[in-house]
Amino acid sequence: MDLELRHLRLIVAVADHGSVTRAAAALGIAQPALTAQLNRIDRSLGGQVFTRDQRGAHPTALGELVLGRARMVLPAMTSLLDDVQQHVNRDEDGMGTLRVGTVASALAGRFVHRLVTALPDVRVTTATSWSVDETAQQVAAGTVDVALVGLCSDASPPTTGGVTWWRVDVDPVFVLLPDRHPHADRSSVPLGELADEVWLSGPGDGCFERCFAQACARAGFTPSGLSEADRPTVIDLVQAGHAVALVQPTFPDTPGTQVVPLDGAPLRWAHYVGWRGGAAHLPVEVLVDAAVRSHHDAVSRSPRYLCWLDTYGETRT
Repeated sequence: MDLELRHLRLIVAVADHGSVTRAAAALGIAQPALTAQLNRIDRSLGGQVFTRDQRGAHPTALGELVLGRARMVLPAMTSLLDDVQQHVNRDEDGMGTLRVGTVASALAGRFVHRLVTALPDVRVTTATSWSVDETAQQVAAGTVDVALVGLCSDASPPTTGGVTWWRVDVDPVFVLLPDRHPHADRSSVPLGELADEVWLSGPGDGCFERCFAQACARAGFTPSGLSEADRPTVIDLVQAGHAVALVQPTFPDTPGTQVVPLDGAPLRWAHYVGWRGGAAHLPVEVLVDAAVRSHHDAVSRSPRYLCWLDTYGETRT
């Protein structure tokens, strides 16, 4: 068996985690499969890379030699692949391409606009998904350059594959009510006073549904459920009075509906921008600045959210 880059990555993972079991979990593979791979590597090299006991895995002298080389080779190969990808992504007119993945983010349009303005020599393309995990995997694989995602603030974006995340900000979750709802004109409404409603939210994954159920339990009721729907369906059902919806505070004004804060901000939504660590060709400062300014733009154009921030802004984080 010839030693390959994937074998070096396995060796580094075991050394970094100090255990075959922990390394297997981090890599998303079965522990027996990783053990079998290590045994094949040992046979290929003619000696043991690790000694393994109940306390974990420890590099041998041969292992230290291999690890030292691996920690030089792997970053160099990542840099090479980034340079190749950057070259491949250049069109015939010489323009580079920045591929943006978005998930459940109200900032997506403003973010792309900011990038197009800040990077006039780069063609910006977009792809939308409902899964943060899926988009993170695309970033790790290099099929997406940067991701802008939203998720429940109790969760953290996945770091598998060396993706680096910057938290842009955290917002409260508001509720979208029909105009004729008895609480539509209130400055805020307790979650418990909406106990009998049919609930909607935007599509997505993660812990948001569980956090919603926990918030309802603290408010003294069990919700009938939380259904997912795209924005047009949410608006249609709320306008018709068939449901209420959990929305971001910058949700645009829509005829026949009102966006109302929930007392005490029992639910929060976090915004993150992410890129693959070590991707030297990416303008990271531009990406972060575009995400932060996009959030500021969205907030500044929402009078109701600005009013809420004036009173409760310190409770966002």
